Amino acid sequence: MQKLVKIKVFGQVQGVCFRENTKRKAEELGLVGWVQNVSDGSVYAEAEGEEVDLEKLTEWCHQGPKFAQVERVEEEYSEKLLNYKDFCIKF
Repeated sequence: MQKLVKIKVFGQVQGVCFRENTKRKAEELGLVGWVQNVSDGSVYAEAEGEEVDLEKLTEWCHQGPKFAQVERVEEEYSEKLLNYKDFCIKF
């Protein structure tokens, strides 16, 4: 079943290629949406796709790329789709 997940990742997650790696992982899983840095130092993403693939993305976010130090991940699932066309990095 297609769903939407909103993910917010806290810790040392900016300046470690978190957005680029999130985009790569999302595309690998066939997900669409976007990711961006937030002024509070976190990274925020929205992704749509099959629930099992969204769970894989959120699981990956708990680790992140090599130099990230993830402290906490908040995730919220929804059945309301926003119909994204691809996965991009917002600036």
